Amino acid sequence: MNPSARLITTVLCLLSGPAAVFAQSGELKLEDCFRIARHKNLAVEQARRSLNARQYQLEAEQATYFPKVDLLAGYNYLSKPLEINLQQVKGGIVEGSSRQSVNAANTVFKEITGNDLPQNVQDVIFKSSENIISAVYPDYNPALAKQSYFVAALALRQPIYLGGKLATARNIAKAQYDAGIVNLELVEKQMDFALAAAYLKILWVNGMMASQERIVAAMERNERYAISLVKNEIIPPYQRNWATVALTYARSRMHNLELEKINGMVELKRLMQLPQDTVLIVTDTLRYQRLPDPAPPPGFWRGNPAWKAVDTKTALAETTVKASKSLQLPNIFGIASLNLYQRDLPVTTPPWLVGVEMQWNLFSGFSREKRVKATRQLVEEAKIASENTQALLEAAATVVRNKVTVLERDLQSLLQARDQAQLTTTQVQERLAEQLSSVKDVNEALLVEEELGKAYYTALFGYMLAAAEYYNILGTPQQISALIQ
Repeated sequence: MNPSARLITTVLCLLSGPAAVFAQSGELKLEDCFRIARHKNLAVEQARRSLNARQYQLEAEQATYFPKVDLLAGYNYLSKPLEINLQQVKGGIVEGSSRQSVNAANTVFKEITGNDLPQNVQDVIFKSSENIISAVYPDYNPALAKQSYFVAALALRQPIYLGGKLATARNIAKAQYDAGIVNLELVEKQMDFALAAAYLKILWVNGMMASQERIVAAMERNERYAISLVKNEIIPPYQRNWATVALTYARSRMHNLELEKINGMVELKRLMQLPQDTVLIVTDTLRYQRLPDPAPPPGFWRGNPAWKAVDTKTALAETTVKASKSLQLPNIFGIASLNLYQRDLPVTTPPWLVGVEMQWNLFSGFSREKRVKATRQLVEEAKIASENTQALLEAAATVVRNKVTVLERDLQSLLQARDQAQLTTTQVQERLAEQLSSVKDVNEALLVEEELGKAYYTALFGYMLAAAEYYNILGTPQQISALIQ
């Protein structure tokens, strides 16, 4: 498969819709790099998975007010059977049974005579019953036969009032979800800037290679001309050697640029998570475009994900203060239980029960108060960090914008110097044809032209990279594409 066909196949597999333009043209544009990386970059995918996890956590917190139904089951084995402590209740049983005997005798006497038993008779009956029952009352605690039992039940627990804890937990989950959205934006912004820098470097290498190709071609002509002059015995052979040496070094620098482009392609594929054997075509070069924005727009930092990331920490810290305060309030639950099964349980429990349960921590060693103070300090810290980030972004935007202005001035000077060097080379070559200058003069003129061309393209690369950094500070690194077109 030829390179163009392979490029088309690769992109069609990666993209849909807008990728058709890229596939038809065969030229990889910076916008295509942005789109591919959105689908393939591992850092972006990692941030996306983190956002999905936070979304599920938010949905889970939103469902916490629903009742919780648990299946409770347990098997217990006791070291010895349970015992009924009859001695502890002996007095109450003896007295109660004696009084019951008195009441029974009094009831029978009253039905026969219509009158109650005399009090002295009742006392005699009570005393006699008490003596008899005390005599026959067991002097031991009887043990139950079973040492193990099994029970199972359904338990329901419904929050009624938790002092705002559930709402606070939902707010914390929402703040973390919002932070996840900002984190994804931040990762995408960083990836876009890295892609822009890598793509600009390739365009810079392409411009350097085009300039070097002209130098190599001129040196090849100069060498051929020197060879012809030596054959005609017009110049000595050592002057031809000057042309050969200069050509050799020029070709070596050309090969170094080719390797530089290969390395740039490797970095670009890594950012897009493409296989390294994927064929990508980038033939464009850097061209000067003036940065249209005279100054950063007011409040631009609010759109920068770096500031948003710090600002979300402020919202999360404020919610944490509410969470710390809610720990001081009681928790009230509605409870219910339905017995499903019991075996060998020494007591019979009712089939179901309902109730209200309250939990209120009255003292915790002043730890709650300390937590509230700690969370308030975190809020202040987050606010300071937000203000500091704002100041840093405003200062960075001004510094980079001034840097762009300086590089613009350097570009104008280097452009004039490069054009003058090209004119000088042409004049020296014309003088060589008239034998008014030497081969070495031509080589030196070409070397000066080469150095000025390298300086111009390097300054242009620095200018475009500064422009990309400026847009990155504004929070819109993809805007650099408009300067590359």
